[in-house]
Amino acid sequence: MSAPEFTFSLHQHIGDIPPGEWNALAGGNPFVRHEFLAALEDSGSVGKRTGWLPQHAALRDAAGRLVAVAPCYAKGHSYGEYVFDHGWAQAFERAGGDYYPKLQVASPFSPVPGPRLLAAPDVPHALPALAQGLTDAMEQLGCSSVHVTFCTEAEQAVLAQQGWLARIGTQFHWANPGYASFDDALAPMASRKRKQIKRERRDAQSAGLEFRTLRGAEITPALWKAFHGFYRATVDKRWGTAYIQPGFWPLLGERLGDAVVLMVAFRGTEPVAAALNLLGPDALHGRNWGAKEEIPFLHFELCYYQAMDFAIAHQVPRVEAGAQGEHKIQRGYLPVETYSAHAIAHPGLRRAVAQFLEQERPVIRAHMCELATLSPFKAE
Repeated sequence: MSAPEFTFSLHQHIGDIPPGEWNALAGGNPFVRHEFLAALEDSGSVGKRTGWLPQHAALRDAAGRLVAVAPCYAKGHSYGEYVFDHGWAQAFERAGGDYYPKLQVASPFSPVPGPRLLAAPDVPHALPALAQGLTDAMEQLGCSSVHVTFCTEAEQAVLAQQGWLARIGTQFHWANPGYASFDDALAPMASRKRKQIKRERRDAQSAGLEFRTLRGAEITPALWKAFHGFYRATVDKRWGTAYIQPGFWPLLGERLGDAVVLMVAFRGTEPVAAALNLLGPDALHGRNWGAKEEIPFLHFELCYYQAMDFAIAHQVPRVEAGAQGEHKIQRGYLPVETYSAHAIAHPGLRRAVAQFLEQERPVIRAHMCELATLSPFKAE
């Protein structure tokens, strides 16, 4: 039986693709839904100013039905991605090549694992055809490479079968098997770790603050304005490049509703810190945080413990607390693998990257094993 015929296209605006058609393929993961991606574009957070130029991929069958899509961007830099290829770019450019532009299949500024190649499950050839369309686009646009970052393990496997290079990384997630309370979540931990967490929570909560969890329409324009200030302060202090524009946050709350979960610390009526999360079908995803006061353990309280409280109360199976941060292990967030895949046009660069990844993979896995020994949970 021959494979069905498909038509592949690229779109410079997410609005070119009807939201209902896109979301029918995206499922419940908020970071690849039409509303999230449109809010980034409509607020100016992606576009020419930030160097994330939309090139969203779409695949239609012979009848015109949309059977696969991917959030895709043409880029002239490697910022805002969290899967680092700066070394690849520098090596290629030292050898006389042009690493940029490249294509990035990703949820911008969001190191959140989940689907990236959004294909109809009843069309078995759609995902490979979408991947082929992306590599064809790489050549037609004169890009050095295509990178699919924070994809699923299954997506990586399909891409690897088509010759893409596989890469792994590490994040820290907290698993909720069905705890009834925060004390239940602490019970499997060693006594010393339980006491440490309780002390951290007590210290943060004794600083004269009131903690509230707000969702969707409960988050006022004034709160979003304050949150953007927290975001800017954190970015300016640590990274120096603030991509997300002030208008993005209220658009997010308006369009994703109760999937937007904001943990806020108030001093009286004034917000002094906040942590933004998005709720998916099987996880609470921590994204951005910031504070206007330096308060011991406030970051842990808002970003980790309040998130655990929310997951327990709403029976959410998992909390993903974002990129990096080995200190999360002591708070019950354990290392898990993340996945990406890379198609590289130049044979020499591809060989060099493949060799690098072969060397990197066992180092990452060995490090994850070492990190696992720091788990606060009692040995079974």
